Amino acid sequence: MTAPDSLSALRLALAPAIADAAAFDGWSEASVDSAAAAQGIDPASARYAFAGGAMTMIEAWAASVDAAMIAAFPPERIAGLKIRERIRAIVQFRLDAIVHQKEALRRAQAIMAMPHNAPRAAKLGWHSADAMWRLSGDTATDYNHYTKRLTLGSIYAATLAVYVSDTSENHAETRSFLDRRIEGIMKFEKAKARLLKPRDEQFSVARLLGRLRYPAR
Repeated sequence: MTAPDSLSALRLALAPAIADAAAFDGWSEASVDSAAAAQGIDPASARYAFAGGAMTMIEAWAASVDAAMIAAFPPERIAGLKIRERIRAIVQFRLDAIVHQKEALRRAQAIMAMPHNAPRAAKLGWHSADAMWRLSGDTATDYNHYTKRLTLGSIYAATLAVYVSDTSENHAETRSFLDRRIEGIMKFEKAKARLLKPRDEQFSVARLLGRLRYPAR
């Protein structure tokens, strides 16, 4: 293949093949070399692109899944779906996209769990959650923007933790887990909307009694 013309493009192009190799060689230079050979890319260029090490490889892998997800969900595909259905379909797509790379996921989770990688792992989770919400049509710019992404990011991480060890048929356990968590998101968002509704829109017994006692003229 023709070598990509930027480091970010090169990382994106090689990331899926690196994930394939990581199941055997870990997130290592050996996996970079293997991916470069499979893609017909100069190994020295590939090593330079991933000089940042394992986290750089994992971040590129997540970015490649983000890109595939965005390409798979044009507006017309999800226009008729409810928000919960959109989120579920998008998360399920991400799981299906890495179904043959579960060992790479397991190794990536171990690397991201290391204390010195925590800031980058948190940023990575936030970015994926943001991509999912934006693709779902979310346009919130206030505090909802942050709470939605924190909530979905934590649920996605928990779902991946279940998924990586799920041996049930068609990953039924993961699907059930995801359904319950998404239902929880929807209930939380509804409760939050009611709680934070402007005061003049909330029902007030005192205001009702006052109006009955002193009706408007």
